[in-house]
Amino acid sequence: MTVSKLVMDSPIGQLELLADDESLVSVGFGGEGQDPAVTDHRVLLEAKHQLQEYFNGERKAFDLPIKIEGTQFQQEVWKALCEIPYGTTCSYGEIAARINRPKAVRAIGQANKANKFPVIIPCHRVIGKDKTMTGYAGKQVDKKEILLSLEQGL
Repeated sequence: MTVSKLVMDSPIGQLELLADDESLVSVGFGGEGQDPAVTDHRVLLEAKHQLQEYFNGERKAFDLPIKIEGTQFQQEVWKALCEIPYGTTCSYGEIAARINRPKAVRAIGQANKANKFPVIIPCHRVIGKDKTMTGYAGKQVDKKEILLSLEQGL
């Protein structure tokens, strides 16, 4: 399997998009200082296009072929994340309740951390039960704040 890469600029820093022949396999933070890549890879170009639309406030949901790999629990969490409406937030406890695992609050956080598709699978919409911004991509809470402000038109 050949994996292709595209680096793009965004309001939350450079994003590194990886895709195999058929699907997007990850969106990562990083690539800082790299020149945005030039490619003719159709999946990467479409992902970049949809992400740019999102960052411009023109897209609320993504329609991309993505290769989701994770445990059954992680996949349940990621599915629940995709059901959080654009521009809204919910707590880790609310996600745990939605998947009928009310005591799995910390595990929800770990599943969010394992999400290979930030922005596309919107783990940034999950906040603390006291409405505080909690972990995002490690300690990059500023990225979460930017994404939520973008979605809420602030």
